[in-house]
Amino acid sequence: MITLTEQSLKTCDKDSLALSTIEIEKHLRELNGWTLNYQQDSQKIIKNYKFKDFRSAMKFANMVTDLAEEENHHPCICIEWGTVNLSWWTHSLSGLFINDFIMAARCDKAYQ
Repeated sequence: MITLTEQSLKTCDKDSLALSTIEIEKHLRELNGWTLNYQQDSQKIIKNYKFKDFRSAMKFANMVTDLAEEENHHPCICIEWGTVNLSWWTHSLSGLFINDFIMAARCDKAYQ
């Protein structure tokens, strides 16, 4: 089975649909520590990463920025001392798409 980190992002166009609850639950089980959240009328997956200091948190946030730029798919990133909070969702769908889970898995890999 191909893991999320090994998958390529899928094209999301006007005919694409947000993932169903069953698909979301399946993909959440493939991730570690990500939770489903509803914010501003949209489903999002969120995770809080911990670091020893602000510099380490910034280094990770910059790695996420590079990953996001490579794929042209961008999260919400909140950086505080020793903490980075990430939220992924697909803006055009106001919900979740497979790409959000792929990018979440890549962030976990970058954190290791």
